[in-house]
This record gives sequence, structure tokens and C-alpha cells, in this order.
Amino acid sequence: MALILDVARFKYPPHWVPLPLLWEAMNTTDDATGLLRGFMLISRHTAAPSLLYTVSCRDESWKSMAKYCMEDVPDLLKDESVDNVPALLSRLVKSLPANAGNLIKWVIEVRRQEEGGSGLSKEEEERLILKEMILQQVRDTELFRLVRELQFTKQPCCSCSYSSDDDSFTRIAASVCCQGAALLTGNLSSKDGFCCRETCFKCVQVDGDGPKTVVTGTAVSGVNEQSVDMLLPISTLETSVCNSNSSNEVVKYPSRTDILTVLLLALHPSTWVGIKDERLKAEFQSLISTDILHDDLKREILHLRRQLHYVRSCKEEEYGDPVPQSH
Repeated sequence: MALILDVARFKYPPHWVPLPLLWEAMNTTDDATGLLRGFMLISRHTAAPSLLYTVSCRDESWKSMAKYCMEDVPDLLKDESVDNVPALLSRLVKSLPANAGNLIKWVIEVRRQEEGGSGLSKEEEERLILKEMILQQVRDTELFRLVRELQFTKQPCCSCSYSSDDDSFTRIAASVCCQGAALLTGNLSSKDGFCCRETCFKCVQVDGDGPKTVVTGTAVSGVNEQSVDMLLPISTLETSVCNSNSSNEVVKYPSRTDILTVLLLALHPSTWVGIKDERLKAEFQSLISTDILHDDLKREILHLRRQLHYVRSCKEEEYGDPVPQSH
């Protein structure tokens, strides 16, 4: 037997029918389309649509980035004097809005310290390993290498704040600490919010996979205090804070270079059709093609691309509003 649940319950209440009868009812032709009827199997995703990156529209900065993606980039591509990939990337980076890093955020898992104990649960470990794998896949791309070289050249391509890979992780960790504390305490609508009192790094040993980095923080809001752990993915090919003893070594948590690389990958392929030089267009399109990405990173990029589509739609609706003739 199969339970039939019709959306028009007031006309067709739930009822049980024999399975052969249900099959016979579906195995008929729809007069309007001439096609056979049928059924659809629906299941829940086994994983989140994105693990490491997401588009954020928490403040008004998304509007300037939407303008950059929709208007500025196509205009920049019309420059026929640009004849190689580094020059094109330099032009794109130099024109980024000052708040470009606010559009795509990297996702950190936050938990209450009292719930975490001294290690990671199996589920936490699996999610962190997946994030680290995606982060490494970003850094294995040729596009990341070019963007990184561009931003760390002895003569920087531009003086904008986005050209530096120094993300002031202490500041970012403090912000995440406050957001996580507000979320975990249900205090998101508080007028005063949380203020982070301290953050520090610690290493957690994971069986068979070495040490993992956890950022701990304590946030206060009035008389309320919340201590949180932030589970931090780190690129396996770079120096980890767990064994760093040199001030010259760099902690390779997700950085602005990663974000810029992911943004370029997530822009719709039609963005680049305006490149005048056919050889350059083919070379650049090969760099940003999702066909060359690992499946996990490809899913991240396609999810970001869908999110950016909605951002674009919102911006286009804004353009649809009446404006004075002088504009």
C-alpha cells in the first residue's frame, strides 16, 4: 500500500491505495503534454551545499561588489592593451572596491567550549578534514598561484587594502567569536552585542590525522559571558601554527588570496566573453573553468555562483527603480 497525500487536502484527503493501482494510475498519458505521468524520488542532501565559502550580504558592501562584477569587470575587459593573464589579473585586483573582502566569507564552525572537551568529535573531525581538503584544492589551482604571485610581488600591483594577504587573524577571530557567542546564546538581536575579551590558538590531537588548530575566545555582553571554540581549517602544505616557532612563518588559514581566487572562479563564465584578445580569452577561460576542479571544490564554486546569481538579480531590481532623467 502507498499513502497518498494530496496538496488539495480539502478535496482529496489522505488515503491508502494498493501499490499496483498507484502504478497503473501513473502509467498513463497526460492529454495536455502527450507525455507519460510518473513519480519523483526526493532525498535530503547528505552534506551542506557549501562547507568553506558563502556569499554574505550582511551589510551594504554587497552593492558595490555587485556593481564591480556586473559593470566594472566587463568594462575592464574591453581594454585592448591588456595582452597577458598577469596584466589582466592586475587590472582586476587594482579595481576592486575597498570592501571587496566582505562579499565572500569563509565559514568557521563554532561550538561552546564546555561542549567541546579536549578533542574533536568524529563528525567535527570529518567536517574539518573536508574543509581543509577544499582549501588545499583552491591553493592547488594555477589561478591561485598567479593571484598569490601578483599580491606578493616586490612591486605591488596596487595600493588597495585588498592586495595584502595579511588578514589580521586576531581581528577576524574576535569578530567570529562575537558572532558565535551571540548565535549560541540566542542574543542576535541584542542592541549592545558581544565584545571579544580574548582569543588564543591551541592544538588538538586527532587520532591518525595529526594536530588540528582550534581558536578559543571569550566574548562578554553586559553580565553575560560565553567561551567558544572555532575549528580552523589549515592548508596541509603550509606551516601550521601547531609547530611554528618562527616569526617569519605564516599561518595558512583561509586568506584573502583564497577569497579572491574563489570569487574569480565563481563569476559566471559569460563574464569573460568581452576579452578582446582571443588567445588571452582562451588562456584565461582555461584558468577559471570548473571542468578542471576537483568535485568538492566544484560544488563550492557552483553554489557560490548560484548565490551570486541572486545578488545580481537583487542589483538588477534596484536598477529597475525609477531614476531622475539626469542619471
